[in-house]
Amino acid sequence: MLLKGKKIILGVTGSIAAYKAAIFVRLLVKECAEVKVIMTKAATDFIPPLTLSTLSKNPVLIDFQKDKTGEWNNHVDLGLWADVIIMAPASANTIGKMANGLCDNLLLATYLSARCPVFFAPAMDLDMYQHPSVLANIQKLIGFGNHLIEAEHGELASGLIGQGRMAEPENLVAYLSGFFLKKSTLKGKKVMITAGPTYEAIDPVRFIGNHSTGKMGFALAEEAANEGAEVTLISGPTHLTIEHANIKLIRVKSGNQMYEACSTANQTSDINIMAAAVADYTPKTVADQKIKKKGNEMTVELVKTTDIAKSLGAIKKKNQLNIGFALETEAEIEHAQQKIKSKNFDLIVLNSLNDKGAGFGHDTNKITIIDNQNNIQHFELKSKREVAKDIINAIVQKLEA
Repeated sequence: MLLKGKKIILGVTGSIAAYKAAIFVRLLVKECAEVKVIMTKAATDFIPPLTLSTLSKNPVLIDFQKDKTGEWNNHVDLGLWADVIIMAPASANTIGKMANGLCDNLLLATYLSARCPVFFAPAMDLDMYQHPSVLANIQKLIGFGNHLIEAEHGELASGLIGQGRMAEPENLVAYLSGFFLKKSTLKGKKVMITAGPTYEAIDPVRFIGNHSTGKMGFALAEEAANEGAEVTLISGPTHLTIEHANIKLIRVKSGNQMYEACSTANQTSDINIMAAAVADYTPKTVADQKIKKKGNEMTVELVKTTDIAKSLGAIKKKNQLNIGFALETEAEIEHAQQKIKSKNFDLIVLNSLNDKGAGFGHDTNKITIIDNQNNIQHFELKSKREVAKDIINAIVQKLEA
C-alpha cells in the first residue's frame, strides 16, 4: 500500500462532484492513509460534513473557529501536517483563488501555508473548463509546481457531454499512488528541450515559418521539471509562457539561433528532447529593407539550415539520451525508423497528420514511441499534458534499461 501512513488533506469545494468525495475518502482510508477533510461552505450544500467526518474518522473542518470558546483550526499546523493536499473537486472559483493568492476561507489559508505537494482535480461544465481565464489559472497553478489531475470526458450534470467531469475516485487514488512511487525520477538530471517553430527572415517584415505552437515542448518541460529535472527550454517564437523554478527559458527566432543555444546547452545536458519544428531551409540572403512588390512573381533562393538533431547526434556522449520527433504523412513508421539511425536517436516520438486531433495547433496529440531497439509503443489520443507524461515515462524507462 503506497498510501499507508500518508497524511492527506482533502479539500472539497462547491461542485456537484462533491458527492464523489465520500467514495474517495473511503478508498483512501482503505489504503491506510490518514485523512483530514477541509470543506468550503459552498461544498456543504452538496454533501453533509457528517458523511465525510464519519468516513475519514476525523472532524471535518470548515471555519477558522472550532467553537464558541474561541479555539481555532490552525491553518499553519494543518499545512505542516500534510504529506499531500488534494483539491477534489476543485471548482473554477477555488482554482481562480488559488492561482491569485486569494484567501477567504480555511481551505485556501491551508493551501497557502502548505509545504507539501498539492494536487487539484477540476470539476465543472465543459465550456467553463475551456474558458481562457480558467485555462490561464490552471496554467499558473502548474507553473507554481502544483499537480493537475485533468478532468475526464463524459456526461456532465448539465446534460452535455464533454471534458469537465472530476476524475473518478479510483483514478485519484491511482494518481496519488503513482506520485509516491515515482518520487522525482529525473532528480539530478539536466534536460534540454526545444519547442515551437523557427522564423527564417526574408526581409524585416516577412519570414518563412510553420504552424507549430510549442504546446508539446512546453508541456514536456513542465513534466520533466515536476519530476525533478533541471530543464533548459529553448523555444522559437510562441505566445506561451512558463513559470517554474526548475525551468530556464531561452527564446530564439531562427534555426541558427536555436542551433547555437542547443550547442551550448548540450555540453552539460543528460537528456536532449528535440520537439521544435525547425525550418529545413532559410533564405540565402536577407534583404535589409522591405522588399517592394514588383511584377507577378517573386523568387527567394533558399539554402539548407543546420540539422540540429543530426549535429547533436554526431557528438552524443556515452550516457546521454537524445529524443527526436517525427511528423509524417505517409510510411510513418519507416520514416521514423530511418531518422533514429541517421540522427542517432535513442527514442523518437511519431505523430501522423492522418490522425485526427494530432499535430500542430491542437491541445491533443496521438503518438507512437519507437526506440533504437525497434520497440514500438502506440498510444491513444490524449491531451498534450498527458502525452508529455507518457514521453517522460518512456525516457525514464530507457534510463533504467
